[in-house]
Amino acid sequence: MSRSLPNLISVTTIAPDGSRRTVQPADVRGRYTFWRRVTAVVLLAVYVLLPWIPINGSPAVFLDVAHRRFHILGFVLAAEDLWLGFFLVTGVAFSLFYVSAVMGRVWCGWTCPYTVFLEHVYRRVERWIDGDGPARRRLEAAPLTVGKALRRVFKHGIYLLLSAFIAHVFLSYFVSLRQLYAMMQGPPSQHWLAFGVVAFLTASLYFAFSWFREQFCIILCPYGRLQSALTDDHTVNVGYDKTRGEPRGKVNTPGAGDCINCRRCVQVCPTGIDIRNGLQLECIGCAACVDACDDIMSKVGRKPGLIRHDSLAAFKGDRTKWVRPRTVLYGLLLACGMVVCSLSLLAVKPVGVSLNRLTGAPYFVNNGEIRNQFQLRLVNKRPQPAVYRVALAPDAPEGLRLTDAADAVQVPALGEVVKTVVLTLPKDQFHGPIKTQLSVSTEPDGRTQVARELEFLGPDPRLQNDEYLNPQNYLR
Repeated sequence: MSRSLPNLISVTTIAPDGSRRTVQPADVRGRYTFWRRVTAVVLLAVYVLLPWIPINGSPAVFLDVAHRRFHILGFVLAAEDLWLGFFLVTGVAFSLFYVSAVMGRVWCGWTCPYTVFLEHVYRRVERWIDGDGPARRRLEAAPLTVGKALRRVFKHGIYLLLSAFIAHVFLSYFVSLRQLYAMMQGPPSQHWLAFGVVAFLTASLYFAFSWFREQFCIILCPYGRLQSALTDDHTVNVGYDKTRGEPRGKVNTPGAGDCINCRRCVQVCPTGIDIRNGLQLECIGCAACVDACDDIMSKVGRKPGLIRHDSLAAFKGDRTKWVRPRTVLYGLLLACGMVVCSLSLLAVKPVGVSLNRLTGAPYFVNNGEIRNQFQLRLVNKRPQPAVYRVALAPDAPEGLRLTDAADAVQVPALGEVVKTVVLTLPKDQFHGPIKTQLSVSTEPDGRTQVARELEFLGPDPRLQNDEYLNPQNYLR
């Protein structure tokens, strides 16, 4: 395969002849690599263990779509609370904006799930089976033999098993571990949707991590494309100190800079770039080149930091400005979002209430009374049974009555009850639509109050005889 040095003209993974250049990064050791692996282990443990950790009788994170219950670290949200997802999405977005403005693509290199799985799971398996970067490149160029074929089968078999495991863990966030285990013991025909989701995720993960790899970060990830719009000359990125490093030469070359052109920074880069060419789209801020260069500098007796975290302004000799318009703006937006989200979470009630008029006629008149019918849905978000009492608001008009108002409604733990609510009013007391509220309180303390507005409808009082039976005469 034709190879060339990475440059700023073309994507590093595309060879001069248009073919794909497979990136085989070499292993590296150093302080950044160590802490990246610690971070990855913590994130992987969180991903795997969250469905196992019980909080208030449910998994720590359980998105029970079938029953419209969303358990998140002790909070139980119903479908009507999904508007809080707006704050989650915007909070993540503004967090990334702020972090990018300050520290560049540190999210991509350290905590992005794609990077964590690729660098710390699949590529670790590849290093274990095929060796370090140079060994893998030699194996790739070698002709196909029985030994090479067995290695390929073994490696890709493990890739498939890992992909299936990750897919099953992902599914457990939506169906719970107990139900997932029951599904795995039965035939796929009993749960085609879940089986299809796992099969699709397994195939997608296998394709992405066994072949597509860094192309996702370079081609598909929108965050990488936004990097240039979110950063400026004072953003701290991984960079090369040209003033100190140029001109390049060997250790004993007179007049040469500190860079000995060993290309170790290129060999360890997971996207195959040469950081000495400047900040590039493909750079994910993993700092592998920093550890590699510091290691070489220590071996040749030179000061580390030729490649380091710094801003473009600092590399030019200026001072890095941490407080600037974009960091202030992103910080204020992030702070506002966090405050509003916290207040919204505090306002979430442990009972969900929805009130809808029953289909059909909006009202009925019988024995001198007007009757309106509504469907009341009570959702208990608590892990224990609860009793609720339904009543009209104190300011409801005299004569308006709620049938069976004294009956307490028992709702099981994390369950729901749908009840028909009937309101009646003497016909001679109806003079037009009545707007009031229906309140729901817990028994016996009566502390939790959730109110829903309703409108009591009836016939136009100006109509005579049975004209109110005409749907065109409904008064709304």
